Amino acid sequence: MTEIIFVVEEAPEGGYSARAIGESIFTQADSATELHARVRDAVQCHFDAGMAPKLIRLHFVKDEVIAA
Repeated sequence: MTEIIFVVEEAPEGGYSARAIGESIFTQADSATELHARVRDAVQCHFDAGMAPKLIRLHFVKDEVIAA
């Protein structure tokens, strides 16, 4: 595996939550900078040494509500 993709959403209580596609990895953080560090750490913890993907892609999803 050369790349892993995370879907990132803004948490209702503030901050961000990130969920990997195709792997059981989930993490949360209060800021985008903190999220980057936590995602890297979660990926390193999930995979055996030398087996972690070289790229981590964060796909930010934002819900917007507008009046009809």
